[in-house]
Amino acid sequence: MSSRHHIDDFIRGQIIGKIEEGRKITDVAEEFDIAHSVVSRLWKSFKSTGMCNKRHGGGRVRSTTPAEDRYIVLSAKKNRRTTAQQVANQLFAASGKQISRKTVARRLRGGGLYPRRPVVCVPLTRQHRTARLQWCREHHNGTEQDWTCVLFSDESRFSLSSDCRRQLIWRESGTAYRPENIQEKDRY
Repeated sequence: MSSRHHIDDFIRGQIIGKIEEGRKITDVAEEFDIAHSVVSRLWKSFKSTGMCNKRHGGGRVRSTTPAEDRYIVLSAKKNRRTTAQQVANQLFAASGKQISRKTVARRLRGGGLYPRRPVVCVPLTRQHRTARLQWCREHHNGTEQDWTCVLFSDESRFSLSSDCRRQLIWRESGTAYRPENIQEKDRY
């Protein structure tokens, strides 16, 4: 006997045709190298339903409908900093259906949203930008002798607030630098 594999619709039709010709189930099973029980079950299904197509729909029933899946994705896109548990609570408030945060995370992954750290940038005003540009223009022709007097120190990260960049956002792949995915923060 062969290893377990799925039988396509064409072979199913051939099996049913050979049995209708008057051949025994055992002979047909040996000819196609398929278990006797599989051929017998196929023949019984054909006699009762009149069709030999494979039944679809096995497995666990989804806890959310396609409309609820769209609601989950849209609510995460509206507020990208919301957690999966908060989205589950929003769905419960809207529809009365209780789902887990893991289900929400799976639906968001199915919608193309993944939890990622936001890109953090320091907000620059127009004055900051002009001052930086002016400094660069003044120093762009600096010689090696000029730069030997400059000390570059490593920048340690100090946080005066409790935020330690552990907050995640929901975003699509390749969209890290879009404005809705950037978190502006004053460091000092």
